[in-house]
Amino acid sequence: MKARIKWVENAMFVAESGSGHAVVIDGPPDGGGRNMGMRPMEMLLMGTGACSAYDVLLILRKGRHRVTDCVCEVVAERADEVPSVFTKIHLHFIVTGHELKQSVVKRAVELSADKYCSASIMLGKTAEITHDYEVVEAEGESA
Repeated sequence: MKARIKWVENAMFVAESGSGHAVVIDGPPDGGGRNMGMRPMEMLLMGTGACSAYDVLLILRKGRHRVTDCVCEVVAERADEVPSVFTKIHLHFIVTGHELKQSVVKRAVELSADKYCSASIMLGKTAEITHDYEVVEAEGESA
């Protein structure tokens, strides 16, 4: 895996992934930026949520469960001192589908947390990571 981060100006960078996708990263005005992009730590947090949500969705779909939506809301706390590492991260999953069982969603979230999500397992070395979930019955036909 590779990435290339190119300085643009002040506190702004363009990060390009090895797969050819790019995103703007910028700092706040009080840090010399123009607030034109996400902060690096925000990207790290979003990547963790996306990694875990990907796992949960993949596990449920492989089990042929009828998932219609999956949202992962992430809240984190950081240390006051430098380096301001994440100290607590909470991932809350809202999984919507037809006739989804609580136990099945719980297992998918636990498998992501304990076995599959490289990002959250790595960050778990410095942060207390917790997970919870809610299951929502999808409206409409369950065909």
